[in-house]
Amino acid sequence: MTGYELSQERKVTRWKRKVRQYFGPWGVFFQGFVEHPVMVGSIIPSSRFTIKSMLAPVDWERCRLFVEYGPGVGTFCRPVLDRLRRDGTLIVIDTNPLFIDYLNRTIADSRFVAVLGSAEDVEDIIRAHGHEQADYVLSGLPFSTLPQGLGPRIAAATHRVIRPGGAFLTYQFSKAAQNYNARYFDRVDSGFEWLNILPCRLAWSWKDEAARGDGGAEG
Repeated sequence: MTGYELSQERKVTRWKRKVRQYFGPWGVFFQGFVEHPVMVGSIIPSSRFTIKSMLAPVDWERCRLFVEYGPGVGTFCRPVLDRLRRDGTLIVIDTNPLFIDYLNRTIADSRFVAVLGSAEDVEDIIRAHGHEQADYVLSGLPFSTLPQGLGPRIAAATHRVIRPGGAFLTYQFSKAAQNYNARYFDRVDSGFEWLNILPCRLAWSWKDEAARGDGGAEG
């Protein structure tokens, strides 16, 4: 690397640091979007109205393991932890080390686990942390812009990892995730949240309760 290239890299690093310091979590989220727009999907975190609507159907008394794909700067993490039982676990999975590092520095909760990895590997990831199945999986990943074939693989892996009676919760700007999930899940409930930038489609994809066991996800 030449002296000029090194100087330019240092300038970019200083600019990123100033953005994060000035805007806080919004700055981190913006940087993540700029660096990985295909995987982040939005330049602005979800609204409190989206969070409330998305989490409303969750049976928190029975939820032992909650998983989130693409947590970003933790917009959903804190509301989930506020509702999660004291012996529950929240595992978040993101391919962006910037977000994982930020979450590990800002969320001090023994129930919280942040993993750098891909959502399609969710089965291996939760097993590595002592679980066989999840009660609920939440995703804001932009299924419509993911690399070809990745969306269906994530939907299939998520269906396998969720316990009977559990659900895959998705919020999107398109119906891509809902369409993928309809192939695997027994029932898909849908909604729409106008009070979000941009307004988004909500979906709750449920796994057949007929095969329900005697408890939630094993931990």
